[in-house]
Amino acid sequence: MSPRTTEIESLAHFDAAIGRTTNLHGWLIQSVDLSERQEVLAAAEVQGAIFLGCTFAPGQAAELTARDAFVFPSLPAVPFDPYRADLYTPEELYGPGHYGDGMDAAVYAWSQQAHRHHDLRSTLAIALHDHAITDALDEATQHVPRERVVGVMGGHALLRDSPGYADAVRLGCQLTTAGRTVLTGGGPGAMEAANLGAYLSGHVASSAEEVVTEALAMLATAPDFHAGLDPWAAAAMDVRRRWIPGRAGHSIGIPTWFYGHEPPNAFATEIAKYFTNALREDTLLARCRGGIVYLPGAAGTVQEVFQAVTENYYAADPADIAPLVLVGREHWTERLPVWPLLQALGRDREMGSRIHLVDQVGEAADILLG
Repeated sequence: MSPRTTEIESLAHFDAAIGRTTNLHGWLIQSVDLSERQEVLAAAEVQGAIFLGCTFAPGQAAELTARDAFVFPSLPAVPFDPYRADLYTPEELYGPGHYGDGMDAAVYAWSQQAHRHHDLRSTLAIALHDHAITDALDEATQHVPRERVVGVMGGHALLRDSPGYADAVRLGCQLTTAGRTVLTGGGPGAMEAANLGAYLSGHVASSAEEVVTEALAMLATAPDFHAGLDPWAAAAMDVRRRWIPGRAGHSIGIPTWFYGHEPPNAFATEIAKYFTNALREDTLLARCRGGIVYLPGAAGTVQEVFQAVTENYYAADPADIAPLVLVGREHWTERLPVWPLLQALGRDREMGSRIHLVDQVGEAADILLG
């Protein structure tokens, strides 16, 4: 973005900025209710200002356009804000009651209709939304050194009461305690476990295992989202109430409505949810410059392995090669023999020294934190 651009994302920010100047050239004002700022806008120089999905007093949008401002109106009949300025929270997506009555479920149902009918307004809303989410994600991570962002990938089917889930929780906790920002695909299973570990890291001191054990016991009452979304979501919210979000360790989930039958997990402190899965995958993997841990998974995890490997394979600068750690020797050599192909690709390449196969998640943490 040009250094002259000023992004305004709240009414309070608008009021503070307008107190310093009346020239809005270069301002980008995003989803702000300006209906009570009619006189202020009338007195301001608005040529070149951009208003995205803002609310105005009657007639003012046309008046601003006539004065050479760029006004992008809200799009009707969509259950989300295409111009939103920040990432989602679990409470926003889940809603206060039944999961099926919340925003996440409503947007997924809308997206299914949109894909069937290929309506131009819907595809435009999707593109605008995903652009806004990328911008919000950039802002959420702008102060995090790229080498301290670590991805944890893995299967959505991992049950909350399984040993593998507990291991992934401890991995997320260890990485976050060590100052890393954990990114996941934002869904259930291994992804939820890593976000949960990061979340709980802000609540543990000398009794980390005690906290983890108690949280796992609460979640074990609803181990599988396939058995019922309401109890699965309710158990997660119970954990969030037991250990309040204000003290949670920071992590980000990056799920997609493309796989909307899989709910986003409630333990990422910020959720960058996309419509377009290809954009979501690239966004997720490209940010994990501190390394990626791959827990056992199926097709989606395999895709993420090779998408990251492709970037490493063609990296012009060795500093851009992220270490990749596959956890589960039997899984990655026999059940899904990804490891032999990775070794073949890494032979005589710089990336060959940055790929690892281990048996335990603790070994993965040691590699990335060592």
